[in-house]
Amino acid sequence: MHPHSALIRVTHWITTLSFFALLVSGVELVISHPRFYWGEEGNVNTPALFQLPIPASRGSVPTGYNYVLKDQNGWSRSLHFQTAWAIVITGLIYLIYALRTRHFRKQAAIYNPLQHRTYLAVVFGLLPLLIWTGLAMSPAFASAFPFTVEICGGQQSARTIHFFATLLLVLFFFVHTAKVSTTGFKAHMRAMTIGTKTKEQA
Repeated sequence: MHPHSALIRVTHWITTLSFFALLVSGVELVISHPRFYWGEEGNVNTPALFQLPIPASRGSVPTGYNYVLKDQNGWSRSLHFQTAWAIVITGLIYLIYALRTRHFRKQAAIYNPLQHRTYLAVVFGLLPLLIWTGLAMSPAFASAFPFTVEICGGQQSARTIHFFATLLLVLFFFVHTAKVSTTGFKAHMRAMTIGTKTKEQA
């Protein structure tokens, strides 16, 4: 495993921490209303496209359960949107650096074709989709750039797409972690933390 540059290492770990913050806060947001819709509008008085079999943290949301979890919607919404901007800025810095240094071509020499295509699909497909649908759910951003919502088919459609895109990203995380663990965890971690090779690789 070749050592990574300092910027790649820093952006990688900022993205990782941001991912966990977004995941935790996102779960809390889903718990506040575990019903999903399609189109522009969706609320407790409209039929759901589907709903998760979990209790909501709001008593007004019909889930079929007789008890309600504690509502954490306040801090989770704030953390989710603040962390989202952090990951957007970090991602832009990473992308500009990667394109200028031909980082993606170097990846092709390190990883097998399937791994390389998967990383590219995540960087250029899945993450932009998550960012786009996330912005489409923001009332302020949507009012300034309504086309972001129109392309998704409505704010509720954006929320549903955002949910499934998140599931794909979580799946990628587990596959990525498993791959790192089975192909030399120590070497990978060393290359992505201090950026040097192990004695065996020297």
